Amino acid sequence: MSLMGSLYIGASGLQTGQNALNTTAHNMSNVDTVGYTRQQVQLGTRTYNTISKTNSAIAYQQIGLGVNYTQVKQIRDYFLDKTYRRESGRSAFYDASTSAIEEIENLLQELDGEAFADSIENLWESVQELSKDPANSVNQGVFVQRCNEFLTRAQAVYTGLGEYQDNLNYKIVNQVEVMNAYAKRICELNKEILQIESGQVEQANDLRDERNQLVDELSAMGYIDCREDYDGNIIIRLEGVDFVKSDSYNKIALDYDEITGFATPYWKQLAKVDINGNVVDMAGAELFDMQQTISTDANTDIGALKSMLFARGDRRATYKDLDAAVYDKEISQSIIMNVQAEFDQLVHKITTGINQVFEDAAVRAATENQNSDYMRDENGDPYTIFNTVTGIPDYTIENIIINGEIKQAPSLLGFIKDDAKADQETADALKELFTSEEHTLNPNVKTTTNFINYYNNLVSQVGTTGDVLRGISENQQLTVDNVAAAREQILGVSSDEELSNMIMFQNAYNASSRYINVISELLEHIINTLGR
Repeated sequence: MSLMGSLYIGASGLQTGQNALNTTAHNMSNVDTVGYTRQQVQLGTRTYNTISKTNSAIAYQQIGLGVNYTQVKQIRDYFLDKTYRRESGRSAFYDASTSAIEEIENLLQELDGEAFADSIENLWESVQELSKDPANSVNQGVFVQRCNEFLTRAQAVYTGLGEYQDNLNYKIVNQVEVMNAYAKRICELNKEILQIESGQVEQANDLRDERNQLVDELSAMGYIDCREDYDGNIIIRLEGVDFVKSDSYNKIALDYDEITGFATPYWKQLAKVDINGNVVDMAGAELFDMQQTISTDANTDIGALKSMLFARGDRRATYKDLDAAVYDKEISQSIIMNVQAEFDQLVHKITTGINQVFEDAAVRAATENQNSDYMRDENGDPYTIFNTVTGIPDYTIENIIINGEIKQAPSLLGFIKDDAKADQETADALKELFTSEEHTLNPNVKTTTNFINYYNNLVSQVGTTGDVLRGISENQQLTVDNVAAAREQILGVSSDEELSNMIMFQNAYNASSRYINVISELLEHIINTLGR
């Protein structure tokens, strides 16, 4: 090969060394950048020149033209990416569930600095005092006051649970908006990357980093299946439905309940709409199947959005939802609705139970003593401590109010029979109401309890659930950390390794420079020699 042709070899070395140094410097400058993937230089050989072809020779005589800067590729592991995204989504699911149960624990344990359990204890103490001296007007007044206190605090706790549902609903709406924004941006990045890489000269690695980071964050919100097609586009399926395609995406829509205002995410392309575009049937179009059982084996416990939807539920639950036919299908897996229903059951049974005791006293007096006025109002109806807002005997916690007449004049209860003796039987019936162990928290709990311990059992159940969820969440976080560490070993930037590469490429650059200097000196020597 001629000396002039040898300059190609040196020039290719200089160019390749410079590009490799630039790549290494780019890695070093992004050592702490979140989502950055280490880039690696790939080198190849330039075209060979064939000098001669001899059949007797083992190979043709060829001379190379130097090194070629082939491409800069990202160092990633598909299986680690897939594992990380799946476990990250599972961790986000249990984190959201843990946050929900901790919020409920705060609501049940504290109410303006005073535990709700105190109101039950106070009511029970007032019943005990009343049973000691039923005719005492002070005891009667304290009893009615404690009933009012119990109802007021109970409604405050229930309102707090409802407000947390509204807060979760707000988070759900925001997360859906974020997911749609991520999908839109991934589509845009698909187009930009395709435009850059279609010439097969340059790799859009920084854009790929941004896209991969968005996919990582999206994986924490829902169960996704991600793949890259032949053209380099990221294709994403969310909960088994196409979400992000090569150049478009299916937007997640929200359907708002007219009563609660709760938003339900659904696939608009799968819903049935009328001629005006209004949704008339969402069957099969819901983003999540809320009837499915949460299971790690089935990968149904992935994504913060699903967790918040399950925790929030689809309505304000009441004691009616504890019906065995409804509970397992619609209530049991919702943290908030489960507590709402059990809490409302406590209030429902106490209020209706107390009312029933006074109604029985009025009926008993009319039957045994022919006294039709005992424990009755001016209309002849038995006195009730609790009434309903609507007037319909539907004693749900939001529909109960204290009897204003009894509240103003507790002595109307009297507790004095026709023979001028105290009505001990009615007072004992109230006491029996609180001590009778015939109540269960929900259809799946077989252990019976009384009103005194019901609330403590409810709190214990919430606490046990919280401990389980916190344990799962902590273990899952360890799994995510281990997978992330393994992934970081591959795609992360090591400053020591990059410094070693920088020295290596700098030496290669210097060697190419010295090679060119030698060729230049040889040419100068030949020219000067021949010139003489």
